[in-house]
Amino acid sequence: MTERDFNLVVPLPHEGTDMRTTGTAGSQPARPGAVSRLNARSGDVQSTMGPATPGIRTSTTATRTTTTRARSCAPSPSADWNAPADLLTFADLVDAYFDCRRTKRNTASALAFEERLESNLRDLYDELISGEYRPGRSICFIITHPRPREVWAATFRDRVVHHLLHNRIAPRFYARFIADSCACIPGRGTLYGAQRLEVKVRSITQNWSRPAHYLKCDLANFFVAIDKRILRELLARRIQEPWWMRLTEIILFHDPRQNYELRGDPRLLDLVPPHKRLGSHPAHLGLPIGNLSSQFFANVYLDVLDQFVKHGLRCRHYIRYVDDFVLLHESPQWLTNAHAQIEQLLADRLAAQLNPRKTVRQPIERGIDFIGQAIRPWHRTLRRRTYNLAIARVREIPAAGLFETANSYYGLLRQATHSHHDRARLSNELRRRGHTVKSDFTKTYRTAHAISQ
Repeated sequence: MTERDFNLVVPLPHEGTDMRTTGTAGSQPARPGAVSRLNARSGDVQSTMGPATPGIRTSTTATRTTTTRARSCAPSPSADWNAPADLLTFADLVDAYFDCRRTKRNTASALAFEERLESNLRDLYDELISGEYRPGRSICFIITHPRPREVWAATFRDRVVHHLLHNRIAPRFYARFIADSCACIPGRGTLYGAQRLEVKVRSITQNWSRPAHYLKCDLANFFVAIDKRILRELLARRIQEPWWMRLTEIILFHDPRQNYELRGDPRLLDLVPPHKRLGSHPAHLGLPIGNLSSQFFANVYLDVLDQFVKHGLRCRHYIRYVDDFVLLHESPQWLTNAHAQIEQLLADRLAAQLNPRKTVRQPIERGIDFIGQAIRPWHRTLRRRTYNLAIARVREIPAAGLFETANSYYGLLRQATHSHHDRARLSNELRRRGHTVKSDFTKTYRTAHAISQ
């Protein structure tokens, strides 16, 4: 495939060249705020864009000129939809595209979008400005590990818009989030959560020298039970710009069930319990699992819980990852009272409830199983169920995929403070299958057979 160099941000010169661009009378000048900050993105595919005219897309090439008018069948935009140039620039959309493709560069949808990158971005920008943008078809598939669950994935084009919205409004919400909220926030992944909980355990037990208790809770059917009407009010408190609020509502209230493609074996859908299916709930309930916007909206939704626990209950030792959260305290009676108040808060303000089967209250010395790791006195290890699954997969997986799978498990095991024995056992399994392992049990190497392929 021939490489082409584009420049998405520098207008074509109209002097000293025989190329021309045709349009309509009254064309607006090029928008201010050219994307100068994109110049540092070395190696990225760029394209050339001329002055923008509302409703008209112009493309200048060496041999011909083309003028395409926007679709006239689109609904009329609302009065507050048209975005001033200082609210949405083409640079913002390009940045969102680069963010979206970061880990999706080789997927079919990303490659298809990049094949006509300039045209696709220009069309998307025009739709956003004019108010024609509406989310497209979603993709639904079923995962079976660790349990059957629906996943809804937006198209690459819509994911670019999700990143656009997230880049604009997320910082103002992140500034309010507590430091103990550690899900889908930059720099706050599972390792951050496990380490932070371990620090809190050591603090409240004075390095395991004093007794303490913990309360671990989980929300019932969290994503499919989120009330979008309540979430909309929470978002509106910090989104003051009408145009961005309107875009937020379009993404929030979009119902993927109206237009989707089911991929994979349809029989797997029967494995998902009805109460966990998005289609079993009213349209105003539920967020599709799999979108960046849903992860961000979930954090905004549960910030109400975070603020109540930290400032209402005044709980010093608390941490949450998505809908799983843990409270630590010296008194089990205090935790029982806190549990009752949290249940009342969730019912009154979020129309949510706890899962009674996943509510645990016991002494800390028995260990805390949280976000894939088990914290026990003086050591933190990978959850046994995950580790046993890793050993079973390494024994059975085809040789072609063993190298990548084994090294990913090594990376997961290295996150635990006491994993030498686990890594040694994993290494023995790999050696039985003919793989060489590094002396400190931190990685494996490709076999000669895999390299020859």
